[in-house]
Amino acid sequence: MSGEVRAIFEPKSVVLVGASAKERVGTASPVFFGSLVHNTLRFFKGKTHVVDFSGRLDGAVKNLDQVPSGCDIAVIVLPPKLVMKNLRKLFARKVKAMVLVAGGFDQHQLEELTRAAAKQKVRVLGPNVLAGVINTTKGLCITLERGLMPPCGGIAMISQNCAVGTAMLDRACSYSVGVSKFASIGEGADITETDLLEFLTHDKETKVICIYLESVRDGRRFLESIREAVQKKPVVVLKGSTVREGVERNRIFVAALKQVGALQVSDIEELLSVADALAKQPCMRGNRVAVVTNVSGPAVLVADVLSREGLALAKLSDNIMKKIIQKYPNINIADWVDLGIDANGDRYKFVLEQVLSDSGVDGVVVVNELKSTFLKLEDVQEAAKAVKKSKNTPVIDIVMCGEDCVLVRNELRDKDVCVYDSPRKAARALCALCSYGKILKKVGK
Repeated sequence: MSGEVRAIFEPKSVVLVGASAKERVGTASPVFFGSLVHNTLRFFKGKTHVVDFSGRLDGAVKNLDQVPSGCDIAVIVLPPKLVMKNLRKLFARKVKAMVLVAGGFDQHQLEELTRAAAKQKVRVLGPNVLAGVINTTKGLCITLERGLMPPCGGIAMISQNCAVGTAMLDRACSYSVGVSKFASIGEGADITETDLLEFLTHDKETKVICIYLESVRDGRRFLESIREAVQKKPVVVLKGSTVREGVERNRIFVAALKQVGALQVSDIEELLSVADALAKQPCMRGNRVAVVTNVSGPAVLVADVLSREGLALAKLSDNIMKKIIQKYPNINIADWVDLGIDANGDRYKFVLEQVLSDSGVDGVVVVNELKSTFLKLEDVQEAAKAVKKSKNTPVIDIVMCGEDCVLVRNELRDKDVCVYDSPRKAARALCALCSYGKILKKVGK
């Protein structure tokens, strides 16, 4: 099954089929077709063929018969009637898979389409796949938003909703969160969320799988697939419930997700924060968190939110505290380690090295505010050096001033350090690292 889905994510050749004329044909808008052509020609590293039924695009052909046989996937931006009319020609081109961007197919058309595709052993993603498919390492960017290509990384995303999927991608770009693959399911006439989950479970480029879920076609198979997946990598689920589904039914399914090891989040912000930490940081061994800061106010907020989330403030050993005070007598160590507003990179580096060596610390939150302190942007690199040495203890960074958070995040982009702009995001990320650590212990990993 995963081998059949592979053509969707890892094509060597793509044929884009649509029309650049007419103002609008349902969701098969020429504007959408133009965006797909733009993104594919800009990013895709393989061979691209373009079929423009209007015959207006430079470099495009007007008929499917003019496309070489054997393209891996056909991305189709045509209304249902034209799709059905050209099915035989598409199959004659020996494509391995089809992505149907437009919606509007009636039940009879969907049944005829999936039946014909199955007979030809062609997998179908969609219809109504408006958010598209992305593989960052291959440069595959089948999306309707021009230039919406997140940085490469270890997070894979599946979305049952176009708008939510696009928002996930947009936030990933804004926060520099690295993505391996993305797929919007659309109506799921053939390829389902479970098919994609099973493929991504064995995908070497993917470290974390994120899913936006509203409903499941085969609940038992989906849950069993998650149970298998979490033994290899974390699965983070954002569950959207509907009035039709019913409160009780949704409650039961949410409980089942927890039972099989899925980590559940409440919104897109949390999804990205949690996934970024899981992709970059080791799991926590326990729930004890040390806080190292250059300002006391944010540390109070961090301590409060850690407590609310069920995490405990770590108490440093006497030996570690002695080493810190001997070198920096003015440092205040109580519920957290207060370095003082005059702290520089060297002070951060030394203290973090000591804290990370303490066996009573399971995770560390670093607060490094630039405003109203003596800390400089380049100083955060010194702190990152201490973090790099730590292989078994996660370190989360908080910079609460928005502009500074962006600067620090960019400064540490290649250091595998998670930088958040709020204590809650940091706490939720640590909770996920703690929860997944328990899951791995449970399965003997």
